Amino acid sequence: MTEYDYWKIFPRMPKKVTIGDITIRDGFQHEEKFISTEAKKFYLEELIFAGCRYIEVTNLGNPYLMPQFRDAEELLTHLRSDRFKKKCAQKGINYDDICLTCITIREGAVDRAIQLKEKGIGPDRILMMVSTEEQHHFANSGTTLPDYWKESERCIKKCTDAGIKMCGTVSTIWGSPIGGATDMKDAVEFTKRWLEIGAHDVEHADHDGSASAPDVYRYFSMILDQIPDTRLHIAHFHETKRVAAASVLAALQAGITNFEATMGGLGGQPANFLDDCPVKGTGEYYYSDPRYVGLVTLEDTLVQIDEMGIAHGWDVDRVLWLGKQLERTLGRRLRSEAILNGRTLKEGHPRFARPGLAKVKAKLGEDTGQKLPKEWGDKAVLPEHCRAAG
Repeated sequence: MTEYDYWKIFPRMPKKVTIGDITIRDGFQHEEKFISTEAKKFYLEELIFAGCRYIEVTNLGNPYLMPQFRDAEELLTHLRSDRFKKKCAQKGINYDDICLTCITIREGAVDRAIQLKEKGIGPDRILMMVSTEEQHHFANSGTTLPDYWKESERCIKKCTDAGIKMCGTVSTIWGSPIGGATDMKDAVEFTKRWLEIGAHDVEHADHDGSASAPDVYRYFSMILDQIPDTRLHIAHFHETKRVAAASVLAALQAGITNFEATMGGLGGQPANFLDDCPVKGTGEYYYSDPRYVGLVTLEDTLVQIDEMGIAHGWDVDRVLWLGKQLERTLGRRLRSEAILNGRTLKEGHPRFARPGLAKVKAKLGEDTGQKLPKEWGDKAVLPEHCRAAG
């Protein structure tokens, strides 16, 4: 007999998840126009008010390479201000529950994070990143994997002393846009290495949309078999083939409880053009069409998880409203379907009903709510050839 209880089929699947937002950092890094500092402040605040407790604020790397983040210190100062803390308190939000993350790919940025921490405006958590495929890693960091691992170990020690948590990212788990196919076993080993050298948690990243649902399920099952504490793992999926929702589902089925997303599915490789001027970024884009680059959308992921009955702590309707505002900020249609079509309403959409159903039923002598002819009986009787064997 088939088992119909989804949680019995996938016993590791959680009943509650955490969804962090990385729109302001990963989402905006791909934009070829400068997003105003005031707009960034607005969306940072609104995402927190909508339920986000794990939010990426900015990139602390050299603004020469990514001038989108030249306002990094101003954003952190805003979020550390007494004024913002007061607004949180007025909305019943415990400010201490909010974790502010900044990206710090290289040691110079880590040192900057520590300096900001000493000034009282630094992040709670920072992130460094390795790719299992070395060409992709070199494109991101400019150094080799062995050299970067030694740098990361130094940086984690510095962060521990400064009271900052370090997240270690493992990328190209399911494939590399530069080097092609990869071996998931390398990513499992890299995860262990991050934890061995003191990382607080690990982001498992599909940075180019290579992942397929079966391989996502297989990988995270391998991870949780060997490192079962779900608090240590975060799933990060990019969307290039419109299948990232399947990857989210597969990760849930494997037992993952922490996810990241961006509003509208924004994000991707750092821009190499800003406003009217070419910039360094990370070099030439490794994709052919910018419409098919970015992360899984926050709006759609929230609706998907919410309609599965999984607790998440977000105000979904507020996020859908916020997604519409972001489209106006950027001046184009983004990739969320949920902000167009909304949630599945249990009460339906009565305004679309064709008038006159009650009159027709009364004329035919049918009861209200009657769906079958009365003479058919209460239960269907299947023909012999349609019945289940045994």
